[in-house]
Amino acid sequence: MRTAIFALLLALLASCASMPSPVAGDMTAILRAQEAAWNRGDLEAFMAEGYWRSPQLSFFSGGSDTRGFDPTLERYKQRYQSGGNEMGKLSFSELDPLALGPDAGLVRGRWQLTFSDGKVVGGLFTLAMRRLHEGWRIVHDHTSVAE
Repeated sequence: MRTAIFALLLALLASCASMPSPVAGDMTAILRAQEAAWNRGDLEAFMAEGYWRSPQLSFFSGGSDTRGFDPTLERYKQRYQSGGNEMGKLSFSELDPLALGPDAGLVRGRWQLTFSDGKVVGGLFTLAMRRLHEGWRIVHDHTSVAE
C-alpha cells in the first residue's frame, strides 16, 4: 500500500513539474510581442513592450555595459536604424523561462536576425524580468553574438 501511495505521489509531482507556469507564459508573451514590434520596424514599441523604462535598466552585450532605458534605445537605434542600417527579421527560439517567484524570473534563449541580403546573425541571451505595475518587464539583458 505504501508503495502505491508513494508511486501516486511521484506521478502527481512529475505532472505538476511539467505544467507550464503562468509566470513563464507571461514572460514568454512579452518576448513574442517584442518580436512582432521589431518585425514591423517599430523599435520604440519593441523597447516599450519589454524593457523597464528606468535609468536602472542594464544591457550587457559585446563587452559593453549600457545603463538606462533611453541609452539602451539609442544603442538599438545606432545599430539598427542609423545610416541606412536594416533591422532585419527577428526571431526568438529555444525560449527557456524560469519563474523565480510570482514577480521575478529569467528567460534564456536564442535570437536571430535575418537580413534581406541573406545574412544571418544571432546568439544567446539571458533576461532578468520582474513583474512591475506596468506588467512584466526586462530589468537586465545579457546578449551575446555567436561567432
